[in-house]
Amino acid sequence: MIVSTMQEYPLTITAIMRHGAAVYGGSECVTNTGAGFRRATFAEVAANAERLAAALTRLGVQSGDRVATFCWNSQEHLEAYFAVPGMGAVLHTLNIRLFPEQLSHIVNHAEDKIIIVDDNLIPLLARSLADLGGVEKFVVVGDGDASVLGDRVLRYSEIVAAEEPGFAWPELDERSAATMCYTSGTTGNPKGVVYSHRSSYLHAMAVLSATLMGITEADRVLTIVPMFHVNAWGLPYGAFLSGATLHMPGPFMMPDQLTRFIAAERSTLASAVPTIWNAILNYGAGTEIDLSSLRAGTSGGAAAPESLLKAFEDQYGLRIVQGWGMTETSPLGGMAMPPAEVAQGTPEDLQWRLKSGRVAAGVEMRIVDAVGEVLPWDGTSVGEIEVRGPWITGSYFRDDAPEKFDNGWLRTGDIGTIDSRGFFQITDRAKDVIKSGGEWISSVELENHLMGHPAVAEAAVIGIPDERWDERPLAFVVVRAGASVTAAELAEFLAAKVAKWQVPENWTFVEEIPKTTVGKFDKKPLRSHYRDNELKVERLR
Repeated sequence: MIVSTMQEYPLTITAIMRHGAAVYGGSECVTNTGAGFRRATFAEVAANAERLAAALTRLGVQSGDRVATFCWNSQEHLEAYFAVPGMGAVLHTLNIRLFPEQLSHIVNHAEDKIIIVDDNLIPLLARSLADLGGVEKFVVVGDGDASVLGDRVLRYSEIVAAEEPGFAWPELDERSAATMCYTSGTTGNPKGVVYSHRSSYLHAMAVLSATLMGITEADRVLTIVPMFHVNAWGLPYGAFLSGATLHMPGPFMMPDQLTRFIAAERSTLASAVPTIWNAILNYGAGTEIDLSSLRAGTSGGAAAPESLLKAFEDQYGLRIVQGWGMTETSPLGGMAMPPAEVAQGTPEDLQWRLKSGRVAAGVEMRIVDAVGEVLPWDGTSVGEIEVRGPWITGSYFRDDAPEKFDNGWLRTGDIGTIDSRGFFQITDRAKDVIKSGGEWISSVELENHLMGHPAVAEAAVIGIPDERWDERPLAFVVVRAGASVTAAELAEFLAAKVAKWQVPENWTFVEEIPKTTVGKFDKKPLRSHYRDNELKVERLR
């Protein structure tokens, strides 16, 4: 074997920070305060990260210790993104929307030593306080009342101001733990995914590629996706590598605030889950909004309906592209950028963007059937999607979960197809697919079609037992304000779009579809409501 002459340069988050501060020191992190916009250059963010690392070292944080954040998207959260992993500790981003028992389970399972918390989130954290005995200190961002946290409180601004920049960053193994995030726990307790410095660096580089987000120094990236959710889709680290300005909405996540931010600061790229995009669209229906600065939008976390993407393009000239990923995949595994021969703005372009994604460079993907046989990339064979790659987890933190792995491949739980050019289409989650009379019905497809009806705001579909067919679909529908529609009308609408036998005969109208902590439709409560006979179900004959 011939040994290469290349240098052994470690791919670390510290290297990302150094690059951003040195090459793009004048780029900004802009945080919405509600009363205005607070600005810090990348050079200032890096200097504060040095001070924060020094302060945490003074508090006894050592290599491998977990430091958690319970924060909105902000400058301080960005500083922690660099300080904690850069000093050799592990940044654990806590989902602020978890139930108290879930939060305490995650904090204790990870053995978090310190929690950095925004002052306006203290009431949420306090609900779990009695079960967080292992936490040594709470570092509070802001000067709000923190008395409920007791005598373990320190102020972020004070401990950072007490230190000087120039922290001696340690030399780190790029394979060592850098950050961690827990899954949403839809089928049991959340599972911990630990990202390495190397995986974070490579993922950030992939985010910059034109086949994914194509971020450059000219961009101003509105990070609507929370920083507590899968590394904010890699945007903070990608921005420091490219020099793109970061727009941080803080707690101001309502569509009126988001659209004002876009108009005032001229954001060029925004990334959000479909529920956020839908809220912006609904807000724009009654209020004039300016989205003209946005060159593109990305959507992920759940399938976006065709009607949503089409409405943004028709009304605002905004081209939204779907992406796919999971907590286990850091998260980006693919983006539905249309093929080169497809002209932008055409109906064909829209149909390609409705795909779940095209396999990203650095990710390997396959589909397997129920007995583990690998299926062809022919666009028609349906099976479970499995992936592997340098930013895809091969295990969980303190949880073997062998059922989630297949000889080096991650079993995603997503059911779908892959075509000959690497475009994949997720038709359902394995736990959500409806098996009726020996055939599969895609709940995702039914939901997307239903949300394309002008009178429907939200829709979710589950399978319910049926004596003849084993399972049949039950549709939950939220009607738009001021609109009206019947189950029969919706069934007729669907009959023009799917096979007749796939059209639900069971319907129920509800005020809201429950959401998970990251904005996806949560079908567990829907199944529970049906099982407990809490619904008024209309059955069409």
